[in-house]
Amino acid sequence: MAPPEAAASAASGTQPQAAPTVLEARGVGKRFPGVVALDDVSFSLRAGETHALVGENGAGKSTLIKVLTGVYRPDGGELLLAGEPVSFARPFEAQQAGISTIYQEVNLVPLMSVARNIFLGREPRTRLGLIDFTRMHREAAALLDGFGVTVDPRRPLHTLGIGTQQMVALARAVSVKAQVVIMDEPTSSLEPREVETLFRVIGDLRRKNIAVVYVSHRMDELYRVCERVTVLRDGKHIHTGDLADLDRVQLVSMMLGREIAEVRRHGVTSFGEEGHDIARTPVLTAAGLSRRHQLDGVSLALHPGEVLGLGGLLGSGRSETARALAGALPLDSGEIAVGGAPVGRLTPAGAIRAGISLLPEDRKADGIVPGLSVRENIVLAAMPRLSRAGIVSRARQDRVVDIFMKRLRIKASSPEQKVGELSGGNQQKVLLARWLCLEPKVLLLDEPTRGIDVGAKAEVQALIDELAQEGLAVLLISSDIEELVEGADRIVVLRNGATAGELTGGQVGEQSLLAALADHSPAAPPPDGTNAPAPADAREDAAPPGTPGPRHATAPPGTPGASGDPGGTPHAGADAVGGTAAAPDAHTPAGSAAGEEDPR
Repeated sequence: MAPPEAAASAASGTQPQAAPTVLEARGVGKRFPGVVALDDVSFSLRAGETHALVGENGAGKSTLIKVLTGVYRPDGGELLLAGEPVSFARPFEAQQAGISTIYQEVNLVPLMSVARNIFLGREPRTRLGLIDFTRMHREAAALLDGFGVTVDPRRPLHTLGIGTQQMVALARAVSVKAQVVIMDEPTSSLEPREVETLFRVIGDLRRKNIAVVYVSHRMDELYRVCERVTVLRDGKHIHTGDLADLDRVQLVSMMLGREIAEVRRHGVTSFGEEGHDIARTPVLTAAGLSRRHQLDGVSLALHPGEVLGLGGLLGSGRSETARALAGALPLDSGEIAVGGAPVGRLTPAGAIRAGISLLPEDRKADGIVPGLSVRENIVLAAMPRLSRAGIVSRARQDRVVDIFMKRLRIKASSPEQKVGELSGGNQQKVLLARWLCLEPKVLLLDEPTRGIDVGAKAEVQALIDELAQEGLAVLLISSDIEELVEGADRIVVLRNGATAGELTGGQVGEQSLLAALADHSPAAPPPDGTNAPAPADAREDAAPPGTPGPRHATAPPGTPGASGDPGGTPHAGADAVGGTAAAPDAHTPAGSAAGEEDPR
């Protein structure tokens, strides 16, 4: 089979050399207190091309995008649009000039309707100057239908899932008559069918001679849709050239500033090659977790020193399970026990007291407090431990913050820098530090490496391995198949909110997991007809403590796997493992029923 680079080159063709430059940055600089975010960076974008912008954590990608789109004013250098110097004081001016942006974190108005979000600032009007809601709803529905999204445009945006919200943001961006569309991690919340739709849209934009800046940490996506690449590192321009001329190791080497031989030796992920020393007695058990329309009898057990993978497709109930275990999702029925003791009706505060910590999927909405400092975000959950008689000890705060900023290598000008000013990878590390300083027994990680660069991803993966070796029980949810297979000792597969099966020992492999995820057979209950988890002894017989984990266990062809989810494959990260599960059937985003009309 031809390598992805060659396939991408053949599929996309070679961009004509005569294509004019539509957007250019010359010697751009941007500084923040104590940090040089951009240092004499130049960037050029040709009409009709899809240009990859890559770099590790803190490389300056987000800052450059914000300069190009008017969020930040550059301290030096100049911007040119179609050869003419431009200066944007605010994002609206950049949009009016023909630059549209899709941000990694959905940047829409949650309480407004889908249609209002798509047409915000350019609503169709009647002859009396009033908003023509009928026309707006009709055009929004037609636009979304072109993206394969069947949702009532009158529904408030916040009632939709993150993936569907991202598709709404995409629809808004491409509906604006733009010369340039900037996409910052556009697939981070999308499922495979939606990723394919995005790629089709990019092809349509190319045929219309519209340029695309594509920011992603998924190598397969870059080689599939991009012609050229610009690499940034530590705020400086490192390389610009044809992507087909670089193999993946060369590209990663440029991003990290390391020798190619070192990158080849280091491998794809930073998980260790040895299995973990897993205790026989589970620290957390869950039996029959149920909530109407979300969870249906989910059961699992988590042992000290184990990384338990939770596999499933978008909408399979992975995040809901993690939130239920953390007390953030009230249950209709089910039992949760920590250390053998039932915890009753769990609340977030009760979960924290029991030693359960959750790193949420959406760090912006559910994790960081952007207006607070790095120090304040880290100690937020530990205040009771850092205070005496209601008085918080600043010295103890500083000691904790110093320890975890060094251990997790958090890059910030100082502990007092606002966390909202940090890159996504550093924000994720701040959240990890917040929970690790509580010394939890169980750490629930929901997409811990989502939207962060390869350097920060490697650090997070190595940390997960280290925590498990220290005896922490870790639940790992990841849409990156390779990460899940190499990082987990066992994998519980969910489908339609129910436990569909489990992969252990030699079953844990890329092909077995992909087969389980693509399986369309109905979820079968355990042989005894209950949803209770298997006894610890039975589980340990299947995968004894110390058995080498899936990091180097590859399931032989035809190895039976657990039942999977019929909804499709994991999103584009599945391409990275050299296998693609069956494409999903027609998909309707969760909660697409008609809602009340939003008068706004």
